[in-house]
Amino acid sequence: MIAELGLAVLWMAAALAVLQLVSGILALRPEGRQIAGLVRPVAVMQGVLVAAAFAALITLFLTTDLSVKLVAENSHSMKPFIFKLAGTWGNHEGSMLLWVTIMAVAGGFVALVEKRLPENTLIATLAGQAFVSLGFYAFLLLSSNPFERLAEPAPEGAGLNPLLQDVGLAFHPPTLYVGYVGLSIAFSFAIGALVTRDVGPAFARAMRPWVLGAWIFLTLGITAGSYWAYYTLGWGGWWFWDPVENASLMPWLAATALLHSCSVLASRNALKAWTVMLGVIAFSMSMVGTFLVRSGILTSVHAFAVDPERGSFILALLAIYIGGALTLFALRASTVTEGARFSFVSREAALVFNNVMLCGILGIVLVGTLYPLLTEAMGVKVSVGPPYFNPVSAVFAIPMMLVMGVGPLLRWRQDSFEGKRGGRITLPVGLCALLSAAVLFGVELMAPRIGLLPALGLAIAAGLAPASFLPLRGRNLRRTPLSIWGMVLGHFGIAVALFGMASESAFSTERLAAMRPGDVRQVGPYTVKLEGIGPVAGPNWTALEATVSASYEGAAPAILHPQARTFSNPPGNRTESALKTRWNGQLYAVLGEEGEDGRWQMRFWWKPFVPMIWYGGALIALGGLLALLGRVAADVRRLVATGKIAYRRSRKAALGARP
Repeated sequence: MIAELGLAVLWMAAALAVLQLVSGILALRPEGRQIAGLVRPVAVMQGVLVAAAFAALITLFLTTDLSVKLVAENSHSMKPFIFKLAGTWGNHEGSMLLWVTIMAVAGGFVALVEKRLPENTLIATLAGQAFVSLGFYAFLLLSSNPFERLAEPAPEGAGLNPLLQDVGLAFHPPTLYVGYVGLSIAFSFAIGALVTRDVGPAFARAMRPWVLGAWIFLTLGITAGSYWAYYTLGWGGWWFWDPVENASLMPWLAATALLHSCSVLASRNALKAWTVMLGVIAFSMSMVGTFLVRSGILTSVHAFAVDPERGSFILALLAIYIGGALTLFALRASTVTEGARFSFVSREAALVFNNVMLCGILGIVLVGTLYPLLTEAMGVKVSVGPPYFNPVSAVFAIPMMLVMGVGPLLRWRQDSFEGKRGGRITLPVGLCALLSAAVLFGVELMAPRIGLLPALGLAIAAGLAPASFLPLRGRNLRRTPLSIWGMVLGHFGIAVALFGMASESAFSTERLAAMRPGDVRQVGPYTVKLEGIGPVAGPNWTALEATVSASYEGAAPAILHPQARTFSNPPGNRTESALKTRWNGQLYAVLGEEGEDGRWQMRFWWKPFVPMIWYGGALIALGGLLALLGRVAADVRRLVATGKIAYRRSRKAALGARP
């Protein structure tokens, strides 16, 4: 009954999306103004109904209703609670329902709280959101029904993919989806502004919180996904330029550029066409990522759909949405005015430069991701990996980070590096540059074989870290807006993450050893000893577990327990690495197979400062959160002040009207 109810509610939500689209289109015409008030409540009700449908699917998974095909294929009665819950979205149909749910709830929230946009622009935005939602409703109801029943209930479920049976992966997909859907809201705002020809500061201020929220969740999702791959897959890497990894990175790059462009438009009424175009591109990258993951054209540990027919459906949606948006932009581009001008030396110019660099990196990642697919379609297999991505993207990333240290110190519109004002900029920036040069010289002197890119990464990180705090110079820290603190913390997080990436790349030590219990090996500063190997059992797995003692430079040993886990539902194996983290790095241990001579294959890495990568990611997200809180607080204060002014005027008018 729950499945039928969930499906019925989903159909009702799809019908409301049709009503929202049609009423929105009619309300934009002079003769249809009387139904303008219908659009907001319909959007809210649509969000409520889809949330109810998703709650029904969660209930089916938590109760392990094996008469539902999706539950039988992706769950098991003996699974722990957290993995039953994760099974809801750890599959194709459930993940797409989660996508639609977040999209509809977000659209309803926009309808409830958005007061800054003109009524016509908001109606056009909600109509655009309904149009985007309709394609996904059709996809779910016609191609990927999550509530489909089996003719006969299954005796037991097949279980969840062992790679997804991890707490980190239980929350990684929803985090990314919130980011993707936040970009769909930005896309709808861009479409609404183009339809009504109202691209201005109010539009940017309305869109900015959604872009910022999406960017925060994408940052957290990418960071969490990187750490999951690092400790679960057992190969010791934190990023391999896997196509599905790239599928999440590309929207983040576009959202980063869009976020900065929104700030310029909201504050200085500039970059109008650039902001609208980036809104379209950011959502386009989300759709491209969705297509790559679910089309079946990729072989990846992250991809869990192998249905080309459904991939073609998503490709058709991508062509309709993105092609339609670009066509609308081309038709309305002449009506989008240029906006306020600015000089070559200004904060706007620095932001434009870095946006161009971000788009350059995005283009490199997009080409490197799609090129092997195109060549394979023509019968030639080509592998594109770090030897391409690392140096080519660095061509854009390095100048971007250099400008990042200077841009926040520049004034809006026009600035100069001359006179007293120039001294306030060039002196601290020059000191940061000297620090970078000193680090680069020291690294080349003491470790000449580490490579150019890691050395440059260490040098830039050393200069960017203090430069990130320069915008606070001369300010009253207690009165500094949260948005400034957020910018500072986000830029500092980039420096921290870059330092971790460069250190791991430059100074990692790997040791592959065949060991019997009692054998000792040296791994970087650690002395490791295999104490023994024995069986252990978990809630939904069995494993062979090694006991390894690890002593850092003669100190008291720490005990590590790397495992080789075996899952039965469905059958599969997974490596569970063991980590020992210190302030200056991490020891990484992996248990391999037993050889014919009775020795066990053990793999160890010493990775200096590698946790800084994820600490940096967390700082970037925290900076975004502070900026979001600051922007929301400022908007609330502005609305309160506007309300007070309106009240005083109405009060004054009422008093003046008395005889």
